[in-house]
Amino acid sequence: MLIKRKSIEQAESSRRPARKPKFAPVTLSEQDGVRYLHFGTEWVQGAMRIRKPDWPELEYAQQMMAWMLFIDDPRSIVQLGLGAAALTKFCYRQFPQAQVTAVELNPSVIAICASMFKLPPEDERLRVLEMDAMDFVLDDANHDAIDVLQCDLYDATARGPVLDTPEFYQACNACLTDRGVMTANLFGDHPSFAKNIKAMRFAFDHVICLPEVHEGNVVALCFKTKPDLDPARLAARAAQIVAATKLPAKSWVKGIAAAGKD
Repeated sequence: MLIKRKSIEQAESSRRPARKPKFAPVTLSEQDGVRYLHFGTEWVQGAMRIRKPDWPELEYAQQMMAWMLFIDDPRSIVQLGLGAAALTKFCYRQFPQAQVTAVELNPSVIAICASMFKLPPEDERLRVLEMDAMDFVLDDANHDAIDVLQCDLYDATARGPVLDTPEFYQACNACLTDRGVMTANLFGDHPSFAKNIKAMRFAFDHVICLPEVHEGNVVALCFKTKPDLDPARLAARAAQIVAATKLPAKSWVKGIAAAGKD
């Protein structure tokens, strides 16, 4: 999301008459076998390797799966902000025992994920809700019900998450089960980062930031209760994740250890 690429539709759309749509236009670009999602700008909102549609192509998206170090049998996984559906698809395929829900406000994003990013149709395990993420986390029906919350809420300006208040993060915490973890994509090189970290630390018992990747992405892990950070346990679990998924889990463990030294 914080990687820049020119949209193949950007030049054309810039010549159109000025207007104020409710949402920024959803546009695409492709390079070297990877399809990118944009919101009418060069900022990347998601990506898919066309020959591996269920693989989280971007490194920050892979880091968003670092909750796997702490939960190996999720029953409920929720994605706030669909993007190119990379995390939703990966979780749906990887965890057949889990209910996977994506929450996305923009109907055009939902439509293009289905048509251009191989998002599977809804079934008994997969839901795609067209609604505001704040409304979702404030709904009492979702409280104490979610093991994993993945939060990636950016608009076309990519200046920071569009929901970033203590009240929002408190509501996210309320949605988690006792063992629950939230991962969130932040922009480390922007003033929004400090604001978000402060709000997260107010709302959650424990917050860990993984090392920055791409052009500023920082993934934060937010825990309802303080996690078991035993190095041997984390290393063993990381080896299991690598063997099962090929995700770079060993680097997550190194990032967690580095964060503990700060």
